[in-house]
Amino acid sequence: MLRSVISLDQSTYEKHHIHGDERVWAETNCYVDLWIELLHAFGQEPEAALSFTLGIDFEGDQWTFFKFPLADIHALYGLDVQELAVWKPVIEHVDEQIALGRPVLVELDSFYLPDTAGTAYQLDHVKTTVAVNELDLERGHMGYFHNQGYYHVAGGDFRHLFHLDGLPDPAVLPPYVEFVKLRGCSLDTEALLLESLRQLKQQLKMLPGENPFHRFKARFERDLNWLMGEELDIFHKYSFATLRQYGACFELAATYLQWLATNGQVGLDPAITAFTEISNGAKALQFQLARAMSRKRKLELSPLDQAAAQWDGAMNLLRDKYQ
Repeated sequence: MLRSVISLDQSTYEKHHIHGDERVWAETNCYVDLWIELLHAFGQEPEAALSFTLGIDFEGDQWTFFKFPLADIHALYGLDVQELAVWKPVIEHVDEQIALGRPVLVELDSFYLPDTAGTAYQLDHVKTTVAVNELDLERGHMGYFHNQGYYHVAGGDFRHLFHLDGLPDPAVLPPYVEFVKLRGCSLDTEALLLESLRQLKQQLKMLPGENPFHRFKARFERDLNWLMGEELDIFHKYSFATLRQYGACFELAATYLQWLATNGQVGLDPAITAFTEISNGAKALQFQLARAMSRKRKLELSPLDQAAAQWDGAMNLLRDKYQ
């Protein structure tokens, strides 16, 4: 029996514009990307919940792995996210929750997810999170949100994802699983803006105490000594945890401010420009790091001084306007 929460057709599904071809970072991280598409499929405006992008920091060995705060999602859209206690086969939990009309967020292995073809599918075992929307246990079929859109998986890939072939391996620990309940009402346009501004003001109270780009530059300078002796695989891991994290996040921050401007908030253009330039600079620096590592050449880090100045300017503007 086919069960689904939202009736969707993969062939006609239109992804949210945040995942459009014109974006600098077409993908951010798996958790944020799936929530953008899930909210979009529910008919909501995911941009309203993006104030959390302002508060990221350099955490010492990475930039903040940014995520939608679940309390913000509940306040804006009436969606309550609960952890699922896995006490029987995961697929049975997923089937039951989908039957109750609840999307299920579950960690899976990208090696068996066809939408990751060219990066992980049949190439590398990489943990990722998807949002299951559709399930047919008899046919071995699943419809799910992941990265930039909505996809299907079936056959052997489906069986491998949920370890359905053979006896369970006691060394394979259960994944982290959440389910989404409708508990409350989504807000109308005016109320959505007011709640989003409330969340923005809270985020401004939690900004890093010092400019994170200064600390990142100092760490990056030290890391370059060993990066120059590493292979491309290390570049991808290092870049994902640092350059891609803050680059993708500040592009979303610019998107958030653009949404506020569209909804009547004025004077945000300088901050929008600053965050956009930070994001573009991160993409350029990522390419430059790849070339420097392949050629064993020095990397110029002055763009991080520019990013630091842009961060200061944007945050000062937002503090002056909203605090």
